[in-house]
Amino acid sequence: MRLAFMGSPDFAVPALRALVAAGHEIAAVYCQPPKPAHRGQALTRAPVHVAADALGLAVRTPARLRKDEAEHAAFAALGLDAAVVVAYGLILPKAMLDAPRRGCLNIHASLLPRWRGAAPIQAAILAGDGESGVTIMRMDEGLDTGPMLLAEAVPITAATTAPMLHDALSAIGARLILRALREDPPPVPQPDEGATYAPKLGPADRPLDCRLDAATLARRVRALNPWPGTVLAHRGTVLKVLAAADIGERTGAAPGTLLDGGRVACGGGTVLALGVVQRPGKAAQEIGAFLNGYALAAGERLEAP
Repeated sequence: MRLAFMGSPDFAVPALRALVAAGHEIAAVYCQPPKPAHRGQALTRAPVHVAADALGLAVRTPARLRKDEAEHAAFAALGLDAAVVVAYGLILPKAMLDAPRRGCLNIHASLLPRWRGAAPIQAAILAGDGESGVTIMRMDEGLDTGPMLLAEAVPITAATTAPMLHDALSAIGARLILRALREDPPPVPQPDEGATYAPKLGPADRPLDCRLDAATLARRVRALNPWPGTVLAHRGTVLKVLAAADIGERTGAAPGTLLDGGRVACGGGTVLALGVVQRPGKAAQEIGAFLNGYALAAGERLEAP
């Protein structure tokens, strides 16, 4: 088929490669424009842009689409059978949604209608869901509201982290989009019942509030690393918490109190065991090594910065 591919982050790269390997003709790849990144703030291409260049594909990086009629016309002129959209980052206007013969097909990282929106992978872990998955959806003008074509679920366990779930769903999405294009399954409207939304994450989500129970905090650590990360503070020093677990213990200590062995008292008398911690300008360390080299003793307090 003659396709456009529209995506930007790492999550979308396996799908692009799978489509090329399957013999589909990629008329154009759309992704976010290069942005300043890293210490030197050099303009850096999105992961999809890098992959498309390596594959010899034409890349377009419009900064906006909604009111750009020239972009709408250029997209329509591609003569597409379909467009595949994966975490692209720009809203497609109706003129573009309607241009491909089979519409625009979205690879969404949740089991719709649960977790529509920007951060479905993290939201599923944060909520304690027992499963997540991928839905292939035909896009409409709503926010992840279009009819569903295919879906596949994966379990979420007490050990599942956001990177683990990201990689699993990315691989599933690459496989499912090939099947959707090959089989052209009938669309099934999404039910309104059970719809939830996953808002965009940012620095405000980083602090760990020890007044919450340990299970909730452990999910936050698993869901929010590496981005935006999770942090505690000790005497004004912000400590990144890269791994932690609810160990099922109970304590009468006040929330935020450091117990022995790198355990922290949390809400409801629960206990969070810190696993990997990082202080500013230092490498990440297992909690035992961290406590050996940092002045933090049992009985001291950790708090949300």
